[in-house]
Amino acid sequence: MGSQLDSRTQLTKITVSLHWVIAIAVLGSLFFGMYLEDLPRSQEKGALIGIHKSVGMLVLFVALYRIYWRLKNSFPERLTPVSSWQEKVTSIVHTLLLATTVLMPVSGVIMSVGGGYPVGIFGVELIAAGTENELLGRIGHILHGVGGKVMLFAVAIHVLASIKHAVVTRDGTLQRILGKRIAG
Repeated sequence: MGSQLDSRTQLTKITVSLHWVIAIAVLGSLFFGMYLEDLPRSQEKGALIGIHKSVGMLVLFVALYRIYWRLKNSFPERLTPVSSWQEKVTSIVHTLLLATTVLMPVSGVIMSVGGGYPVGIFGVELIAAGTENELLGRIGHILHGVGGKVMLFAVAIHVLASIKHAVVTRDGTLQRILGKRIAG
């Protein structure tokens, strides 16, 4: 079983896949969502929102599995020592990234349910349309907006840290998340 968990020298295919699937889906959803905000109300916008919501629901399921995997497998071992403040920032950023990958889809569900809209995945209804609840919809909208900003901030810090690992410390962290085995 030990070979099925991340090691200092190599991350599992599951860890690498979950990282990149979530990264691509979340970034795509964030930018697609920002694009949708500026579109005028129309039937086409409604269809695009349906795609956005479907991807969001898929992200939720993958994110929940990723959290399970992270709890089972723990975070990968650090390759180079860092100061205590950097360790705290790293922990906060990783927690924010994991939390917002759940918060964003959940807040989208709250927003949809509050608006009286159904929730589904590419036409498969998971939650039927119901009566509009303005307060619930507003709470979902606020959480979605704040969550998106927090997520973008955490992603920016994460990307900057990745660049630091690749260019400054050159410790193999970036190679590991690309699925490569590094020297122990």
